[in-house]
Amino acid sequence: MKTKWFILPGCIILSFAAGYGFRAPTSHHQHGVIEAGGNEANIRFFTCSMHPNIQQPSQGSCPQCGMDLIPVREGEGPAVGARQIHLSERARQLAEVATSPVERKHVETELRMLGRVTFDETRLSHVTTRVAGRLDRLFVDYTGVKVNQGDHLVTLYSPDLLEAQEELLTTQSTIHQLGSSVTPYLRQSALESFQAAREKLLLWGLSEPQVASILERGSAEDHITLHSPSQGVVVQKDAMEGMYVQTGSKIYTIADLSHLWVELEAYESDLPWLHYGQSVRFTSEAFPGETFEGQIAFIDPVLDARTRTVRVRVNLINTESKLKPDMFVRAIVRAKIAKGGQVMDPGLAGKWISPMHPEIIKDEPGSCDICGMDLVSAQSLGYAEATQDTAPLVIPASAPLITGKRAVVYLDMGDGIYEGRDIILGPRAGDHYLVERGLKEGDRVVTRGNFKIDSAIQILAKPSMMNPGEDSLSALPIFKASDAFLDQLNLVTEAYLPVQHALSHDAIEGLDALVGVLHATIDALPSPSTEEEQSSSWHSLQASLHKAASEMTDSSSDIAKVRKSFSPLSRALSQVLAQWGSSFSSELYLLHCPMAFKGQGADWIQTHQAVENPYFGDRMFACGEVKETLHQSH
Repeated sequence: MKTKWFILPGCIILSFAAGYGFRAPTSHHQHGVIEAGGNEANIRFFTCSMHPNIQQPSQGSCPQCGMDLIPVREGEGPAVGARQIHLSERARQLAEVATSPVERKHVETELRMLGRVTFDETRLSHVTTRVAGRLDRLFVDYTGVKVNQGDHLVTLYSPDLLEAQEELLTTQSTIHQLGSSVTPYLRQSALESFQAAREKLLLWGLSEPQVASILERGSAEDHITLHSPSQGVVVQKDAMEGMYVQTGSKIYTIADLSHLWVELEAYESDLPWLHYGQSVRFTSEAFPGETFEGQIAFIDPVLDARTRTVRVRVNLINTESKLKPDMFVRAIVRAKIAKGGQVMDPGLAGKWISPMHPEIIKDEPGSCDICGMDLVSAQSLGYAEATQDTAPLVIPASAPLITGKRAVVYLDMGDGIYEGRDIILGPRAGDHYLVERGLKEGDRVVTRGNFKIDSAIQILAKPSMMNPGEDSLSALPIFKASDAFLDQLNLVTEAYLPVQHALSHDAIEGLDALVGVLHATIDALPSPSTEEEQSSSWHSLQASLHKAASEMTDSSSDIAKVRKSFSPLSRALSQVLAQWGSSFSSELYLLHCPMAFKGQGADWIQTHQAVENPYFGDRMFACGEVKETLHQSH
């Protein structure tokens, strides 16, 4: 039974492979002779195994390379490249192939977090004693009582307060007794003593009306009433009646529950999508079906090493008092993603936000209505502008086949031909991946059936997801370069292409000047990065570029010698472009001619797929094929 289950997957793949409609043509044939046993009636056309674009109704020689043409019979597909496969209509149906275009658009990702409601620390008030004494009466004798600002809370007996009142009354009496003959100095001194005594009582917690009442009455009180500094709910009671307290002793804690905080836990991977001022929606089990909303006001700069999460605080208005501290909530943040993984919010485009109170948003610079701090622009907080230029290049999440650090997609090239391509992915955003390099807008990628296509390519021993191929540039490690390096690499590419064009058109005149410009731009290439990991790869390629450019400069009057040095330069440049990317204005293709240099083969780079062979020129101008598409940086 185990043997049957082991064989079954292989049988399925082989059954699918049988539906390709493609059989590799035999290479054992003689000029003008059809293979023995062949049926001439089902021959569709004759083509060249090296140049599949050649399709002729009769047998003969390839007009480009001179090789014998081979027959393509009914049911056979066209000749395809090293990373391509042709599927017949039936094979595509069996594989259930579906494709989608590569698009440039803002996509949305959804983050889910858990957290709990807690007090707004900025709205906690503490009732404390500012002078030592005895608590003779507590008007609020249990927690949970709602109080308003100015409500009486405590009656306090304090000898110090009694003495301070007597001092105030004495200074008041002294001022009244001063006659008109007293000097201005003595009058000013008496007024200053009165004012100091009055300020002392205010600093010890008495209100202006209480001080005015003492002065009007003309006698001191042995008990003083302390009032609530704010409205809210008494959430903590720290004293009992009859207690003697010292200066600074806490009696009550009052919380304003009309504004609360929600503390959420965000994973490390979610942090790129979270920003100050973002809107957060959340629900509570106490109110199923009801959604509450707040704004992110704080993201903890320190990671919790135990849970590997970061605390995110949300400001919440709770005027209906539905939510209570310590309730558990489930939060959702929907972030729109722009190019480079930046977050954008159409509602904050061009807006100015308070750095302390994210609910304060204005259309122009100004100050916060709550704290008076200067407003800051949304762009300075990391938000991208909502324009088409900021839209990232995206593909459906089902399109890439990801293994280790590699990501492979299959492109629909038309007429049943699918081509494998290594790409560089950015972060995942919901049902999409951002694409950093390897694709352009308008390409069509396979979103369903790609595993089957990859399995079929593996059967043909072609480069695939699991086997990139030893000679494929996609097998090279990918690095990120500095902007200065990419800018200079563009200049190298711009200088390279005229040399390639001149060699393919046998244009010896002016070749030395073109080679000189190319050599100068290569000499000006800076290091792509300071990372040690890239050093060995870069130094080796840099040496190859310099050596080949120098040899071309020294022999620029001999086109044959220039072509000989052009091959290693092209190979090194293609590796640089493959590993560090390119921001060149157009697509770059790596082409290969297997007949160059007596069958050793050679590569070169073009901006179009129509072959212009720099190694043969007019002798075999169109000999070669597109080998790979060099990745672009987006």
